[in-house]
Amino acid sequence: MAIVATVTSINIDRLDRHSIAYFEPIWGDLQLFSARINAQTAPDALQLLQQGRELFQAQQFSEAKRQWERAASQLQGETDRLDRALVFNYLSLAYQKLGQWSTARTAIATALSLLESGDRTDENSPEVLSILAQIFNTKGHLEQQTGHWQPALENWETAHKFYTQLGDDEGAIGTQLNQAQALQSLGLYRRSRQVLEASTISLKNQPDSALKVTGLQSLANALRGMGELERSRELLSQSLDIARGLNLTEAIAATQLSLGNTARAIAENAMALQEQERAKQEFEIALDAYRKAAEIAGSPVLQSRSQLNQLSLFIDRQQLEYTAELLPEIEGSLDRLPFSRYAIEARINFAESLMKLYALKDETRGGDRRLLVGRTAELLATAIDTSRTLEDPQAESYALGSLGKLYELTGNFEDAQKLTEGALGLAQKMNAGEIAYRWQWQLGRILAKKGNRNEAIAAYRGAVNTLQSLRKDLVAIDANSSSVQFSFRETVEPVYREFVDLLTQPTVRPTEENLREARQAIESLQLAELDNFFQEACLDAKPIQIDRIDPHAAAIYPIILPDRLTVIVALPDSSLQLYHTLESETTIRQVLDELQQNIGRRSGNNQLVLELSRQVYDWLIRPIEVQLEYSQIETVVFVLDGLLRNVPMAALNDGRQYFIEKYAVAIAPGLQLLPSQGSEDLEFQVLSAGMSEARQGFPELPNVKEELERIQVQLSSQLLFNQAFTSDNLQQAIAQFPFPVVHIATHGQFSSQADRTFILSWDRKIKVKELDRLLRDRQRDVSNPIELLVFSACETADGDERAALGLAGVALRAGARSTLGTLWRVSDRSTSILMVRFYQELTENVGISKAEALRRAQLSLLDDRRFKLPYFWAPYLLVGNWR
Repeated sequence: MAIVATVTSINIDRLDRHSIAYFEPIWGDLQLFSARINAQTAPDALQLLQQGRELFQAQQFSEAKRQWERAASQLQGETDRLDRALVFNYLSLAYQKLGQWSTARTAIATALSLLESGDRTDENSPEVLSILAQIFNTKGHLEQQTGHWQPALENWETAHKFYTQLGDDEGAIGTQLNQAQALQSLGLYRRSRQVLEASTISLKNQPDSALKVTGLQSLANALRGMGELERSRELLSQSLDIARGLNLTEAIAATQLSLGNTARAIAENAMALQEQERAKQEFEIALDAYRKAAEIAGSPVLQSRSQLNQLSLFIDRQQLEYTAELLPEIEGSLDRLPFSRYAIEARINFAESLMKLYALKDETRGGDRRLLVGRTAELLATAIDTSRTLEDPQAESYALGSLGKLYELTGNFEDAQKLTEGALGLAQKMNAGEIAYRWQWQLGRILAKKGNRNEAIAAYRGAVNTLQSLRKDLVAIDANSSSVQFSFRETVEPVYREFVDLLTQPTVRPTEENLREARQAIESLQLAELDNFFQEACLDAKPIQIDRIDPHAAAIYPIILPDRLTVIVALPDSSLQLYHTLESETTIRQVLDELQQNIGRRSGNNQLVLELSRQVYDWLIRPIEVQLEYSQIETVVFVLDGLLRNVPMAALNDGRQYFIEKYAVAIAPGLQLLPSQGSEDLEFQVLSAGMSEARQGFPELPNVKEELERIQVQLSSQLLFNQAFTSDNLQQAIAQFPFPVVHIATHGQFSSQADRTFILSWDRKIKVKELDRLLRDRQRDVSNPIELLVFSACETADGDERAALGLAGVALRAGARSTLGTLWRVSDRSTSILMVRFYQELTENVGISKAEALRRAQLSLLDDRRFKLPYFWAPYLLVGNWR
């Protein structure tokens, strides 16, 4: 788990430990109100307001609350509604920080009602507008934290209007950033982009100032949170240049820290794509930025954040030799921290790094490990004491849970359980699901280690259910961001895998309910991966279960676990079946990787391909092959996991024939699919687009012209070819007529990273999110969906284990009922033959399914001596509804 701190401007705060930066309310000028406070009846009110603000900014939220409650009490008899409204606005902020949501809602409602009562002649005065802006910003923050994104958006829009009327650029830009995040969480991605661009323009039009520096930095952090890393780096570089020109030392340090976080995120992306040299360079850039930030930072907060980021990066890269001299420096910075929530979070952050260091230390070095455990326990005990002194239940929950994790790590499961249950209770009391799921997961691990399987299953079930309820919030946390302790691969994915592991243990006979839960967990993991891929909750149509829509289809759900490959099978009118292959994850991955590397190359070892494809057949199909025949199965639908996604199931071999010779094959990204009208009802009106000429560094595809021309002869179609295939023309054609089939024959790439998933048009690359937008625009007409989306010359990114996510993601995000794509780029001659045959089968055989039409087209290549190798016919995948 990456343990990284982040720095934001004075008006940007993190949502708990997330990477999302939210604009905190502008405080306004208390001098505007001091003249109206009656010196005789409320002599201390102004002072109490100011003291509360200082305590709040020092993250001493409980003390701030007390000061503001005293101010509210003093002002109770006052007639000036503005003063009282301001105090209740502040109180709502404090209650929110303390997780007291109901009280926070009452306070902000009181503030608003005070402004709406009494004399309205001054409603456009700067004083009223300033307080209204703060109230609606606070109210938006409250709605967001309680999961109500639409009301949050509406309140932030209102706050933005008031800040704009005031000419308050800082407030206006800050609330635009909030709106962008809310829009993204609501799935309104184009509007989110427009709001961000507007805030960028507003900032660029500002003269160079401290406001511009912090505004650019905040916008860059938000973009990093949305996965737009190069744009984030560009804006941070601009911020740094301005800060240097103005000699703003602390702003320079803060921007360096953000640059380090962005470089680290870029490095982690490169690692996922096996771009080792790029990753190394970016990690060095990140470390250099962290060092510079720590060296020039004047505040212990900024300095400690920079040092903690360095430490976590050294540990993640296992460069342990560099940690020794950094540890005492961090200790010194922690001792200088002000008494605040951040002081608690920093100690927890440090403790998390020490726990990772403990796990990496050689067990023979017992003394070192004991010292690490002792120091970690001290840090967390101090964090717990401080959180209780500050009366901060959120911080206390994190501290208790982290200490529980330490005890779990050292085998003290009884104390680990008690501490974790305490942390969970606090999180649930605050309705803080993003905290609670972690402790439910941790409790499940501890109970499993204690041998309490049923209780462990219940805890994991709670964690999974909580994650499901957080779906839109989780996708707003950037998986590529290294600004906080969040990593989908490390803090979300394992919850599902470990839950399935518990439910399907080979030594325990599972119940039907266990298998249904395991199958549902596999689906939830699939969708969570796709949400994380796009940073958006992407499946919003009404789903139906695939094993209920076709009486001649079987569904197979394999999942790779640490000690085995587990397979769940659903047959029509039958109980779920379970079987295992007891091989290590390492062995399974080696076989799949070797098969993928050879089958996807024309020069690959074809004998080895046969041997490995038979081995995978033995794992997935052999135990169920008799039942498939007995049940008269025609189509087998795979819900694939991990590296299995990059292996064509059609090419599995039983020793006599390929799987495709017996069954049609489809791939589903989950148990639930968008409904399909079926090919028998499909009107074959096709929008065809493609390029045959070399373009933008990509080679020519000479057979694309023949492929598209033959489709045009067979079917009613509109053609965009070569120069006519521009992004604007594609958008226009899609908007003008609801083509049920869209066929794109051009270079393209599917990757596990949305930024690297694209198709090539004549004028430029169309990245997946833009393609999604083009296709989804016409999806508003739900009576005329895209029934079939075809990519006939695209491929998955080489070296990217999760590249097939790109294809599945395009399929789901576009709302296409079925998508046909390829795992690797093959001869465009064989592709042209297969595509023409595919459409021929669909048009000439009434009632044929798309999967069966593809099967027959693949067999036509297999029967052609020129294309007998699986390299030519195996990579074609039908994703989604196969009917």
